[in-house]
Amino acid sequence: MSGIEGKIVAITGASSGIGEATALLLAERGAKVVLGARRPELLEALSKRIANLGGEADYVQTDVRKREDLTGLVELARARFGRLDVLVNNAGVMPVSPLDELRVDDWENMVDVNLKGVLFGIAAALPVFRAQGSGHFVNTASTAGLRIVPNMAVYAGTKFAVRAISEGLRQEAGDKLRVTIVSPGMTRTNFGDGLTSPDMKAKLEESRDSIAMPPDAVARAIAFAIEQPDGIDVGEIVVRPTAQA
Repeated sequence: MSGIEGKIVAITGASSGIGEATALLLAERGAKVVLGARRPELLEALSKRIANLGGEADYVQTDVRKREDLTGLVELARARFGRLDVLVNNAGVMPVSPLDELRVDDWENMVDVNLKGVLFGIAAALPVFRAQGSGHFVNTASTAGLRIVPNMAVYAGTKFAVRAISEGLRQEAGDKLRVTIVSPGMTRTNFGDGLTSPDMKAKLEESRDSIAMPPDAVARAIAFAIEQPDGIDVGEIVVRPTAQA
């Protein structure tokens, strides 16, 4: 039996990219997945795809900027499957730009989604995990949270913060809960859709098309952390394309 089989896993940002790939892989390995994202039509299609492949899935429209939506995602998992074993805080946005462009709305959106969204997920799941006496947070950060480069100051700031909060949570978690940080490098997703700076959009899409790894690579890293025995906590995984500097 896989260490994933039978686990109840909730995933934010599940409608595409890393979240979608993770849902498909975990369901294939026997997890029951609860999907959250802002586009319910994509969640419905993914849920049906998983069911057609023999898996079990449910979904609810989830905007991680809204604390009540994260509570609803966790409660759906408990109502449908009786518990929650893993929360994958994966939703993120990346409208990067030079600070001189003063795209303050983009800054706020990155803080709200990338940082507050993770905190709201922790607030929703932590009491449940404590009551169960077990649980696992998997928080998606980024290689931008390890190395700062021009034009990514605010995005990197949110990802540094995710890593800091995750490590603090791990230290407070005790011997019953697990916390894993997954820091992907350039990944072939639709992150370019949210870019409002035309120059940055062109540059990043060029890099994505030339060196980016498939989302499945990150999904496998997440699965590796989840499948470990209960007494083993994989603290952080960095996964990037070999071509990435």
